[in-house]
Amino acid sequence: MSPVTAVDPAQLGIHVEGMSCASCVNRIEKAIRTVPGVKSASVNLATERANVAFAGPADLDAILKAIRNAGYDTKTENIELAVEGATCASCVNRIEKALKRVPGVLDASMNLATERAFLRVVSGAAGVQDLVAAVERAGYTARSVAAENPEDAQAEAREREARALALALGFSALLTLPIFVLEMGSHLVPAIHNFVMFQIGMLESWYLQFVLATAVLLGPGLRFFRKGVPALLRGGPDMNSLVALGTTAAWSYSVVATFSPSVLPHGTANVYYEAAAVIVTLILLGRYLENRAKGRTSEAIKRLVGLQAKTAKVMRDGETVEIPLDQVHVGHVILVRPGDKVPVDGEVVDGSSYVDESMITGEPVPVAKSLGADVVGGTINKTGAFTFRATKVGADTVLAQIIRMVEQAQGAKLPIQALVDKVTAWFVPAVMLAAAATFLVWLAFGPTPALSLALVNAVAVLIIACPCAMGLATPTSIMVGMGRAAEMGLLFRKGEALQTLKGADVIAMDKTGTLTKGRPELTDFIPADGFDRDEVLGLVAAVEARSEHPIGEAITAAAKRAGIELPAAEDFDATPGFGVKAQVAGHAVQVGADRLMVKLGFDISAFAGEMDRLGEEGKSPLFAAIDGKIAAVIAVSDPIKQTTAEAVNALHELGLKIAMITGDNRKTAEAIARRLKIDEVVAEVLPDGKVEALEKLRAGGRKVAFVGDGINDAPALAAADVGIAIGTGTDVAIESASVVLMSGDLRGVPNAIALSKATIRNIKENLFWAFAYNTVLIPVAAGALFPAYGLLLSPIIAAGAMALSSVFVLGNALRLKRFRAPMRFDAVQPNLNGRLAAAQ
Repeated sequence: MSPVTAVDPAQLGIHVEGMSCASCVNRIEKAIRTVPGVKSASVNLATERANVAFAGPADLDAILKAIRNAGYDTKTENIELAVEGATCASCVNRIEKALKRVPGVLDASMNLATERAFLRVVSGAAGVQDLVAAVERAGYTARSVAAENPEDAQAEAREREARALALALGFSALLTLPIFVLEMGSHLVPAIHNFVMFQIGMLESWYLQFVLATAVLLGPGLRFFRKGVPALLRGGPDMNSLVALGTTAAWSYSVVATFSPSVLPHGTANVYYEAAAVIVTLILLGRYLENRAKGRTSEAIKRLVGLQAKTAKVMRDGETVEIPLDQVHVGHVILVRPGDKVPVDGEVVDGSSYVDESMITGEPVPVAKSLGADVVGGTINKTGAFTFRATKVGADTVLAQIIRMVEQAQGAKLPIQALVDKVTAWFVPAVMLAAAATFLVWLAFGPTPALSLALVNAVAVLIIACPCAMGLATPTSIMVGMGRAAEMGLLFRKGEALQTLKGADVIAMDKTGTLTKGRPELTDFIPADGFDRDEVLGLVAAVEARSEHPIGEAITAAAKRAGIELPAAEDFDATPGFGVKAQVAGHAVQVGADRLMVKLGFDISAFAGEMDRLGEEGKSPLFAAIDGKIAAVIAVSDPIKQTTAEAVNALHELGLKIAMITGDNRKTAEAIARRLKIDEVVAEVLPDGKVEALEKLRAGGRKVAFVGDGINDAPALAAADVGIAIGTGTDVAIESASVVLMSGDLRGVPNAIALSKATIRNIKENLFWAFAYNTVLIPVAAGALFPAYGLLLSPIIAAGAMALSSVFVLGNALRLKRFRAPMRFDAVQPNLNGRLAAAQ
């Protein structure tokens, strides 16, 4: 983060936390006054605010650091602005600089595709009004974006802009067509030439073109002058400045040729009204197509927003009142009927039903809801009716937070954008210099009529070199890619992870809860000859139901799932390290490890083969004895998820190495690694040792992505090049990660990597096109091909090419909407529940 410099002189208010007495005030004031550039500092204990006056430029970062070093803290907040009027990368650069100059702004990032500016400011130092004013001083308009649901307002604003552009384009085209026919038709079609010369008259034709072209420039084309001229006067020219200069030059020269041809050198009195008018029309066409394409880039967000209910049926004095969603408050009791969407998050207080939560869990089976159950806004009630008490509304609901996370990721700037920012910062001034140089060279060395040719080529350079495509190349791809990721069940919490993930060499995974289900299950139950499986399972489960051990819970759960009635167990006794026993329905039942069976004198040699097989699979066999005979071999373990092997194979096909980092014993870990064909195993690792294990995996410069779900995985998730959290995991794990698999399905990892590669490839294609376009066509517009081939680029062709360059970049980015995940699965929406609050 670059230091933020306050204007000179200036005063800044900073919210300070942690003060308790006057000595705190004195300590903070002394700390602030030590910072160079600070004139005075006054701290108010009651308002918890420090007012700082500057004698000259001051580094705000140094002030914040001084406050923290004194033992206190400052609060920061995120502010989002919707910015209108930005058309190219130069606009973005100018807006960001204007916002960063506002005292109190720590960071500012503008996204051209979303037309949003994201700011991090010191709480109390900079208000929304200050930020909006800074944007307006830069020549643009801005407004605050409400956290609850900005999408409708943005869509409405974009629709208004589209209608205005369509109207301007239609009017411009209507006025431009006669000019084009009169001028270009005269050169290309003999019949039109004769009609103009003998029926209208050449001079009269020029008069008519003057009227129409002037109407185009002062009507639909006035938007370019309103933005471009002030930007030029401020010393920060943008794309509008280039269009304004080019069209003004063509129109002014034509006016002189029409009304005062004698002031021009002999043979140079030509008119270029058609160039000025057609340039405006074509650029308006490009703007209109660009506007429509931008709208399509945010369709993923629109679909998420569409999941939200619009109204809620609130219970008031025994009556049901339907109110807009934004009027629902925490504590309201809300009625949900069959087929209704659950409007907000809450807890059921009456009734029961089944709710379709597939938009949250990806699971198609409706979930039973009764008293005390949590419900999530956006899910759909299926059968019964129930009432619930709202616990989270507005921006705090799960769905709203998911939408927010996707929007923030879409607005991120990747490292690859740094080069673009550097280039576009000086690009427009360089183009203006190139146009001036083109004019002077043609005027000095060009053939007759040198003045006309100099003008035409300079205008072509100005028009063709628009940096719009450069500015749109990266953000539009990110926007579409992030939206597609959300549809696939992937949340990129940090935008830079989208670029980093494609370069991963090793995918390291935690075992429990990541590769496995994270809870013990009955995996093997092999009855001995002469014993009925269900009968034995019922007797064993009856004994284990008295046990608190996880193994007992797994066996009991398996019996209940099979619909087996469990008889009562009597005389229950547990021997630590050996097993349990009890009397069940008149049978003596013992359950335990092999050492218990040996201790009881039972022969288990007949089960040696099964024991070996279970051992190779990393499972520890248990035995059940009934009435003095071995009745079954049992294995309870944390089973591997059904999709894990498929995901690991897919990662291998991508050329990646797979490592497993686990705290389990080596024998179990290696057995699982053999089954899954995992390349490297780091076993018996304590939670604080996982970061060290990652460092070892980084040997040789390899980049490592870590996948985990538990609290003990948080340090590794934060330390990895890319941390990928399982959406069913803990708050801490999700907060530490850069990417979240919303369904908990590991197949999301190869999908995320494939999407990362596709998005970065798309960005590189866009950047190649944008830079190659300008690199090749600026020299052509300047006349580089004229000496060898006699070819010149008409300003009209230049305007068309410029408009198409932006449309091409947007169209290429939209191809990501058709990205197909290499691994298909049903989870299409987030599975984060309330834990997303921790990730903000």
